[in-house]
Amino acid sequence: MSSTNVVSVEQLRSRLERGERIALLDVRFNPKELAYGREAYTKGHLPGAAFIDFKADLTDPAQEHGGRSPLPAPERLAALFGSLGIDRETAVVAYEDGNGPAASRLWWVLRYLGAERVQVLDGGYSAWTAAGGAIEAGPAAGAAPRKFVPSPRAGWLAGVEEVRRASASGGAKLVDSRDAAQFAGREAPFDPVAGHIPGASNYFWKDALEADGAWKSPEQLRERFADLPSDGEIIVYCGSGISATPNVLALHEAGYENVKLYAGSWSDWISYEGNVVATGEE
Repeated sequence: MSSTNVVSVEQLRSRLERGERIALLDVRFNPKELAYGREAYTKGHLPGAAFIDFKADLTDPAQEHGGRSPLPAPERLAALFGSLGIDRETAVVAYEDGNGPAASRLWWVLRYLGAERVQVLDGGYSAWTAAGGAIEAGPAAGAAPRKFVPSPRAGWLAGVEEVRRASASGGAKLVDSRDAAQFAGREAPFDPVAGHIPGASNYFWKDALEADGAWKSPEQLRERFADLPSDGEIIVYCGSGISATPNVLALHEAGYENVKLYAGSWSDWISYEGNVVATGEE
C-alpha cells in the first residue's frame, strides 16, 4: 500500500521536474519563538513556496471555550488559501523543519475544507536540504489568486457534545495523542487541569514516526492501530487540537476512514464545568 498523504523528497522532486503545478507551503514554527518561522523562510525555502504563519493563519485567539488554539472560520481559511493561488483542486505539499504537528495541522485544515490533493513532505525542509534540494531566499513570486470555495467535511470534525457521548457510551473510540505523563495526569505543562477524557486510549503522536523521524509505512501504522476498530468512528484529540493531527494523518495512512478531530481537545474539555476528568494509565 503506497502513501497518499505523505510524499518523499525524491517523489516531490520528480514531480516538480516534470513540470507538475504544486503549491508548496512552508509552515515552519516554533511555539517558543513566534518569529522563527518567517525568519527561517526568509533565509531559505523550497523554490516557489509560500509562507504560512502557523499561529496567525491556522489558529484563532483563545476564548472561554474552543481550546487554546481554536480553529479559524472556514471563510477566513479559504480566503488565505485563495490568495496563495490554491483552490480545492490544487495539488498542495506542506512542510516544516521535520515531521511535526504544524504540517499535519495544515494538511488537516485543507482536507477538512474539501481539498483532495494535499500531502506533507516526509522529513520536511531538513530532508529536502540534506538530499541536495534547491532552495531560494527571500519572498517567493507568488501565484495568481484563485477562488477557494470551502466545503467543510462534517465527518472530519467533532465538537464537545459528540465527545461527551463517546465518553459516556463508548460508541466512538477516543484517541488521546499526548505523551503518557500528560495522559495519566502526572503532568500538565500547558493546561490548568491534568488528566484525560474518560474512555480514551493513549497513542502518543510521535509513535507514528520512525526513530530517525521519518513517517512509518502504512503497514507499520496499521499494526500500531490494530486495537482500534477498522470500521468504527474514531475521535482524536490532544491538548489543543494541533498534535492530534499527526495521528489523524497516520490513521488515514493506515486505512481508517471514519476519523474526526476534536479541534478544541483537552483544553476545551476542561473549560466546561461538569466534564469528567480521568487520571491513571487507563
